[in-house]
Amino acid sequence: MKKLSVCVLFGGMSPEHEVSLRSAEAVLNHMNPEKYNIFPVGITREGDWVLFGGTDYSQLPTGQWLQEPKNRRAAISPVRGQGLLSFEGDCVVRERIDVVFPVLHGENGEDGAMQGLLQLAGIPYVGPHVSASAVSMDKTLTKLVADKAGVRQAAWHLVRRCDLDARLDNTLDTLESRFAYPMFVKPSGTGSSVGVSKAADREALSQALVNAARYDDKVLVEEFIQGREVEVAVMGNASPMASVCGEIDSGADFYDYDAKYVTDTSTAYIPARIPEDVGELVREAAVKIYSAIGCQGMSRVDFFVTYGENEVVFNEINTLPGFTSISMYPKLFEASGIPYGELIDELLRLAMEA
Repeated sequence: MKKLSVCVLFGGMSPEHEVSLRSAEAVLNHMNPEKYNIFPVGITREGDWVLFGGTDYSQLPTGQWLQEPKNRRAAISPVRGQGLLSFEGDCVVRERIDVVFPVLHGENGEDGAMQGLLQLAGIPYVGPHVSASAVSMDKTLTKLVADKAGVRQAAWHLVRRCDLDARLDNTLDTLESRFAYPMFVKPSGTGSSVGVSKAADREALSQALVNAARYDDKVLVEEFIQGREVEVAVMGNASPMASVCGEIDSGADFYDYDAKYVTDTSTAYIPARIPEDVGELVREAAVKIYSAIGCQGMSRVDFFVTYGENEVVFNEINTLPGFTSISMYPKLFEASGIPYGELIDELLRLAMEA
């Protein structure tokens, strides 16, 4: 049986570069070289593409991979049939690529930009296609789809960067008239909780808005939902399936970037500590959101389950979720009977099928 040629893309220019390196390390270490010809291609913070010439994937998170002497400059050509190009002096080496696994997070990785390049090149790829990626990345657009789908979510308000420059006091007044403290403030187009703050008073709200606006022109402000943070992994094309529910206890004020990737304060509970019937409602809502947006391949869908009433409240969707050794997406499917290596096999199969 012919091996599939798989290009694994990692890194990127987004603030989530380091998370991508950790995800790629785990993905590459779980790919079976007897099944796949593997081409690991890293994108540096400056936007250079490099075909990694080594085999020690533990070098990725440390940055040592950039010093590998067998590295070559690389690119995926948008011209169909060209595949992966790498450069040795004046020579161009062309490699057939059957499928791409974009282990990329954030801007230019999961917002539809990379998906557009791969679409032009005619190369199948893991994860949702252009429009679903773009809608999922922009939380304000996701909110509109969730509203239309009839899924309960936190009340929200859109703030633009220009509002902060010219009308900050008016903006603060508007937000205080709509929501009680604390409020959550998020850049509209980032993941991994980058730029997210929980504001307890007017001064903190002002600082949170300015901080979020560093990452995006659009800033989302949401009411605070008192409840458990519950996550569901979804996989599939025409007939998506949802994993068991998992729960995150951040051990901090909220599940921010540090709680996810830096400190060891957070605790994951799989299955989530919610009644079975509530878990089924969460799973149904996850598939409903996934399908309404038009996702394919995979996504992780996040919710709150309120204390007391156990009401299910949609939070956000992540189309290229973390794949690190501690990430919820692979853990949730492992708990559902699909171990990491088989999960990668299935995601690649779904990409070829789509």
